Amino acid sequence: MKKKKLIALTLCMALIVGIFAVGCSGEGSSQDDENQQVQEAGKDGSGALGAFSAQTLDGQTFTQEDLAEKDVTAINFWALTCGPCIVEMPDIAAFAKTLPAHAQVITVCLDGSMDVERAKEVLKDSGYEGITLISGDEGFQNICAQIQYTPTTMIVDKEGKLMGEEIIGRQEDLAGVYMDAMNKALKAMGKAELGNGQN
Repeated sequence: MKKKKLIALTLCMALIVGIFAVGCSGEGSSQDDENQQVQEAGKDGSGALGAFSAQTLDGQTFTQEDLAEKDVTAINFWALTCGPCIVEMPDIAAFAKTLPAHAQVITVCLDGSMDVERAKEVLKDSGYEGITLISGDEGFQNICAQIQYTPTTMIVDKEGKLMGEEIIGRQEDLAGVYMDAMNKALKAMGKAELGNGQN
């Protein structure tokens, strides 16, 4: 009997370790099979992010109303425990600085509230100067709870509607992948597409 319990416990622990192991994906693209496994994060049933209120890394408040200030937003979900997330952050920072006024990149550090200073250090070292969300209300928590892989990036319009599929895993050509995804979203909205190097 003890042997059966030990085997069951071992299998259970292996399953738990396996679940956490896939939480940080090293390489990937929006075309990977992983796309089929990722739930549509925080949707309210209409294909849009629900209402939420979140705290930024610098203590400000960010809500779905702030998304309405831009035509298109790339939301990058990352974690301090995810090496590939940190590796690609300088690329995200560089890309964000090329965007025109009607587009933006924001990040969500899923474990940032547990080590605010470390999150600030990672972002400072990467050169990222945009908005980073670290905690929030139930609506925000519902969005974060659906993220199964990090990094994951979603493209949304000003109403929080998800445009296209999530971008999963670290991207070798991050600027190209993000540019393409955001331009597809803008084209679908009948909005001006992003140019290269516009400010």
